[in-house]
Amino acid sequence: MSEAQVTAVTREHAGEHADEHEAYCAVEHQLGVLLRRARAFSAEMGREVHPELEPGAYSLLIRIDEVVPARSSDLTEYFGVGKATISRQLKVLEELGLIEREPDPADGRAHLLVLTGEGRQRLAGARSARQERFRAMLGTWDLGDVELLARMLGRFNTLTDSWTEPGRERGRA
Repeated sequence: MSEAQVTAVTREHAGEHADEHEAYCAVEHQLGVLLRRARAFSAEMGREVHPELEPGAYSLLIRIDEVVPARSSDLTEYFGVGKATISRQLKVLEELGLIEREPDPADGRAHLLVLTGEGRQRLAGARSARQERFRAMLGTWDLGDVELLARMLGRFNTLTDSWTEPGRERGRA
């Protein structure tokens, strides 16, 4: 290989690295924007469930609905937060009448968390409003693009569910 060919290959390789770097920078930026907006959106949806609901508690309510019945220890692990944080938020949800604790038949010392009828009704209303908002935002897209977005987000979420950064415990940031 001539010196000119080596130089051309080196430049091409450097260009590939620059393209790769730019692609990952774009992902990092767009995810940052998405996460900021998702937090604000989640806070808004939480207020639709109940005006006194904290932003983080909305996600907690959704998770309890998804895994009914839920254990607080499982929620702690799922969200990667401390027991005190989960306990405080669960107490608020319970005081607002959105969840209730039931004895765990498998462990008399533990409790299972379920949505109350009021909690289910309010969450269903907020989720319906959220879905309508997505429909309004994405209404100009082709259905295939909406389906592609859902698949790619699902793929990314599956990846993040199983990925652990070297040297870190799963579920902890």
